[in-house]
Amino acid sequence: MTSNSETQSGAPSPALTAEELRKIDAYWRACNYLCAGMIYLHDNPLLKVPLRPEHFKNRLLGHWGSDPGQTFVWVHLNRVIRKYELDMIYISGPGHGAPATISNCYLEGTYSEIYPEKSQDEAGLLKLFRAFSFPGQLGSHCTPEVPGSIHEGGELGYSISHAFGAAFDNPDLIVSVVVGDGEAETGPLATSWHSNKFLNPIRDGAVLPILHLNGYKIANPTVLARITPEELEDLFKGYGWTPYVVEGDDPELMHPKMAATVEQCIQRIRSIQQEARRTGRPDRPRWPMIILRTLKGWTGPKLVDGHRVEGFWRAHQVPVLDVKSNPEHLNIVEQWMRSYRPEELFDEQGALIPELKQLPPSGERRMSANPHANGGKLRKPLILPDFCDYAIAIDSPGTKEVSPTETLGKFLRDVMRRNMTSFRVFSPDENASNRLQDIYEASWKTWLASIKPEDADGTDIAPDGRVMEMLSEHTLEGWLEGYILTGRHGLFNTYEAFVHIIDSMYNQHAKWLEKSKLELDWRVPIASLNLLISSLVWRQDHNGFTHQDPGFLDIVSNKSAEITRIYLPPDANCLLSVADHCLRSQDYVNVIVSDKQSHLVYLDMDAAIIHCTKGIGIWDWASSDDSAEPDVVVACAGDILTQEALAAVAILRQHLPELKIRFVNVVDLYRLQPDTEHPHGLSDHDFDSLFTTDKPVIFNFHGYPWLIHKFTYRRTNHANIHVRGYKEKGNINTPLELLIRNQVDRFNLAIDVIDRVPKLQGPGAHLKDWLKGQIIESVNYADTEGQDKPEIRNWKWPS
Repeated sequence: MTSNSETQSGAPSPALTAEELRKIDAYWRACNYLCAGMIYLHDNPLLKVPLRPEHFKNRLLGHWGSDPGQTFVWVHLNRVIRKYELDMIYISGPGHGAPATISNCYLEGTYSEIYPEKSQDEAGLLKLFRAFSFPGQLGSHCTPEVPGSIHEGGELGYSISHAFGAAFDNPDLIVSVVVGDGEAETGPLATSWHSNKFLNPIRDGAVLPILHLNGYKIANPTVLARITPEELEDLFKGYGWTPYVVEGDDPELMHPKMAATVEQCIQRIRSIQQEARRTGRPDRPRWPMIILRTLKGWTGPKLVDGHRVEGFWRAHQVPVLDVKSNPEHLNIVEQWMRSYRPEELFDEQGALIPELKQLPPSGERRMSANPHANGGKLRKPLILPDFCDYAIAIDSPGTKEVSPTETLGKFLRDVMRRNMTSFRVFSPDENASNRLQDIYEASWKTWLASIKPEDADGTDIAPDGRVMEMLSEHTLEGWLEGYILTGRHGLFNTYEAFVHIIDSMYNQHAKWLEKSKLELDWRVPIASLNLLISSLVWRQDHNGFTHQDPGFLDIVSNKSAEITRIYLPPDANCLLSVADHCLRSQDYVNVIVSDKQSHLVYLDMDAAIIHCTKGIGIWDWASSDDSAEPDVVVACAGDILTQEALAAVAILRQHLPELKIRFVNVVDLYRLQPDTEHPHGLSDHDFDSLFTTDKPVIFNFHGYPWLIHKFTYRRTNHANIHVRGYKEKGNINTPLELLIRNQVDRFNLAIDVIDRVPKLQGPGAHLKDWLKGQIIESVNYADTEGQDKPEIRNWKWPS
């Protein structure tokens, strides 16, 4: 054998007999037959009579191109699972690869166990065929409805990162992942190959990537299939992998090659792990990966109407159309499907013949039934410290300043200490920047690339670290998703402006949760995906305009509160309460918005717990309505915006003591929605009791103002709700200057109150004029001194 830094080529293994290969090929033909049947057949599932137009579906939907390559991989993985008693799951990276996975789930019996109507006979097979790509039933991706799947693949690029997330802290698990060559062109996938620098062979499992080069996407060739073999292999050597190559189109030759190569890879994985675990040295190995070159639409029709199909982009979707109206096309499909010889594979009742039923693993060794792919089965609750032990003690509201996220960091440090095999924190090089540096006291950052002597001076990296940092939001989010989908817990924190990078990943995960949680009782709840957003829009003092974007909340808000929640804790104690709740929750995406800079603490811990549990409430100490009908409601959401709203109230109470103000703070944004839309919303009665039915409401909001209107447009008093938020006005500004430019500062808010309360039109004139002067003075001071005035920087809530 050549050294592990060189490309490997598979050769027939002497341990394989002709009989074993005959059975493997037969099982593969059965899988491919099912894939074609799902795309085409509405009747006559075993071809017991010649095909007629009425046997076909009215609409032919689905994708054939990658299916035979994926089924080929699956049957060969099954062989080594049985031989070595492996714990293995399968991730299908190519888009629209569901037929390959579903066919194996069905033949292994898992599909029938979960969906008994899809029984192991002719009637069940027909129901399976009819369900595929049919309204309300099976899609063409590996959706949550598919047993054994943790990766839908609807959006390409995340299969490798999901695979590594599943492997972290799973020392006995091997995650096989087929990467489509179209998928391999995406940025997230290209970066995720570097995940091998973060996999510790002592404590983690292994990932076996199979790059499936079938040459084409929907209608174009793929880049990696059109570069030279040497260039391709050098690419993966440069990534730190050992590529093994299997290529060809003759099944009689390909089966022995693939069997030998898969076995070599498994032996190499075991050798790496055994050596690392024996010596206690987690040196970064060159893990094996397979480059599999096969034809697109392999074993399908070669030509249709004189055009090449097999081995060309025309095999991508439905390779032969118009079968109901074109007898020649019908004949092509019939010859194709009969080429798999279904009469040799299934008995008269439609069940897989006994000798083939024995080929897959049994029980939970089946990749379609592995509990890691239904991670809630393995999930254990976190052992959490009492978050109250980290509370910031205060004598009165709004007089002490701390960093909310730094306070949280101490709590997360101890969460990690108590859960050293089931909890990780993920961040794109921003944990310390976001003031979470205390977590390094529990564990350093994972790093298996080279470490230099100077790294001992504060870099905090080690092969056995547990904090995951890499400058790729896509990869980190994928790791976290794979980690929690297989039964563990975690938190991802990032800068607010750049959480947008994972917009669509959030969207895909939320859709996965919605199906799993609301429609599939066999999917056991998993830990929630927790996103901490910091380095916020309002404190980009030197980064400026490019770092000012709170719009991720708008993306999140498109999903139901049954799946996603948005929390804006106003201070450090509220952040601790919210974080504890989120870490305990299941089957949600929790988005927490909290700044890293020092901010005032308003509530002691007892009050914070009550306030966060309610999600929204009146702060009596900041109000002046004496429990009566107010003249105005001042509301807010977000730590920085809360301080400005309180400062505005303090000005108004000092200068206009007769004004009756009700102060409302919102922690849980979804509470603003009606309870008729979801159970977490406020009833109209409760909303009106907070915000009145006819008085002006000045709402100072962290994000774009229209989000509050979106949540409240059905409310009685919506016409009087005036929202102030970010208006895309920014530069290199002092904190107050940026607030002024977007009219969410204390002075503009106070002016807004004066303008909206009719009885203040006269009495408020002098104060309004003074407030305008304060705006001018503040901007001039900032432009001259480069900072805000001392009375702004040092403002506290007046006793």
